[in-house]
Amino acid sequence: MAIIKQFDKRSGITYVYDSKSYYDKEKKCSRAKRTLIGKLDPDTGEIVPTDGRNKGAKSTPKQISPDIDKDKRIQELEDENRQLILQINALKKELRCINQSSHK
Repeated sequence: MAIIKQFDKRSGITYVYDSKSYYDKEKKCSRAKRTLIGKLDPDTGEIVPTDGRNKGAKSTPKQISPDIDKDKRIQELEDENRQLILQINALKKELRCINQSSHK
């Protein structure tokens, strides 16, 4: 087990990995399995944990704005959902008609 630092030229970020070596019997050579630990902070030199997909695994969820009328928004989304369901059903019916006419 070793700590590997790898610099990404495109982003300018140094990533830190935990590398474990193993022998691959099929390829008959040693290989390495790397697991991302985090990014290297250029100012402090500390390792900042990351999930590797720029999702901010350690971030807190966003708060809902208090001036949004939640009941009104829920009603709008329910109406939009009903409209989408109607469109889906119409498209399914149209697809059935096309399939039936092509099989005749």
